[in-house]
This record gives sequence, structure tokens and C-alpha cells, in this order.
Amino acid sequence: MSLSLGGAVAAKRRELVKKEFWPDDVPWEGAEEVGFFCAPRSLPLILQALSGKAVGGDKDPRKVYLELLARHMGQGVVEMTHDVDHAYASGYTSVRAWRDRMKILEDAGFIKGVSGGNRPYAKVFLRHPSVAMRALHEAGKVPKDLWEAYRSRQIEAKEPAAEEVLKRPRKG
Repeated sequence: MSLSLGGAVAAKRRELVKKEFWPDDVPWEGAEEVGFFCAPRSLPLILQALSGKAVGGDKDPRKVYLELLARHMGQGVVEMTHDVDHAYASGYTSVRAWRDRMKILEDAGFIKGVSGGNRPYAKVFLRHPSVAMRALHEAGKVPKDLWEAYRSRQIEAKEPAAEEVLKRPRKG
């Protein structure tokens, strides 16, 4: 992992803070760890938008989206295993409840599914969250204060806006 000069300075400062306050604790290393997933720094605000009544009514798809992000290995594709395992990992004992929330995510524009046999979601494509959030905002499903907080966090974290993502050349 290469750090820019600013990144190296910040990393050194954090190392000093860690040694001062938690010298004997094992740290969470994030991107340097194996077996963990990458997520946008704006994820808490994305999850807040997904929990809104305008998106799912009384059905909250946040845990299902988080489970999909955790299974994502790259290229936006999640190769699904058994529906019952996905439901359980998302906190549901009912596959139907899990499928209902998958449908909410699909309708909200966060995922696209491909069926396979009896499974309505054999493979899932994760749309770029910036693009999905912009579509929710344009549909009037994200309150103004949440949208402003989301965009502010994106700018602060240097996440690309939907317009930037859509201008990228397509791979594959």
C-alpha cells in the first residue's frame, strides 16, 4: 500500500495516538486485513436512506444490503449461494422476508438480479452506490437534509459523485 505524503503523516499521527492510548490492544487494520470487504465511507448515510419509508415502507432492507456488500468479491457481482443462508446472515428466518427485501433493493436501484432455476436471485449485480443514491434522490425518496449530509460526506471522503462514475469508461 503506497501512501502519499499527507497519508503518511496522518498514518504516523494515528500510530502515535494508538501507542499512547491503546498500546496493548490489537488494532483493526481495515484494508490491510484479509477476508474483509470494502465499503463506501458514506455507508451509514446510504443505510439511513434505505431505511426510509419512501424506499421500503415498513420493510427495512439495510441488513440484506450489508450482507450483499460483505459477499461482494469484485466487478459488482455477488455469486449467491443458498437463499436460506443469505436470509440467515441478514437476520431472517424466513426466505420470503429476505426475498421481499431483495425486491426492495432491486426496486430502489441498488441491485439487479438474475434468476437461476427456482432461485430468483442466483446472481446479483451491485450498482454503484453513488448512482443508486442519486436515482433515489431524483425520485424524491431521500429527504433534503439526508441528501445534503450524504453529498457532504462524499466530498469529504473523496468519493465520486454519480456524474463522475457515469463518465468512466466501461470495463468488460
